[in-house]
Amino acid sequence: MPEYLYEHPETGEQVSAWQSVHEEHVYEIDGVIYDRVYTIPNASIDTRIDPNSASEFREKSKGTLGDIWDQSAEASEKRTKQHGEDPVKKQFFKDYSAKISAHCRWLIPRHDHENA
Repeated sequence: MPEYLYEHPETGEQVSAWQSVHEEHVYEIDGVIYDRVYTIPNASIDTRIDPNSASEFREKSKGTLGDIWDQSAEASEKRTKQHGEDPVKKQFFKDYSAKISAHCRWLIPRHDHENA
């Protein structure tokens, strides 16, 4: 349960109360209704993702599948700007090509007559 702060309207005395998010956020003592004090959370979320770090991408990327695809495309663009090409994408296609050619040699047309 979150902690909420309340302030006495006349004396300025502050008290904290633990309340469920589903409860009405009212604090009353001896018929005096305290004013709720709104604070800025201390937590901050680092939304910057290093485009070269796969682990950081896994930890920080959030949202729907479409959002994650968009974040992945942004990371690819950043890597391309940094390196002139996207090394992650290049390695993926290299690995994929090797895997496909190893498993599907019978699909690739042979042109033995060109080497003769």
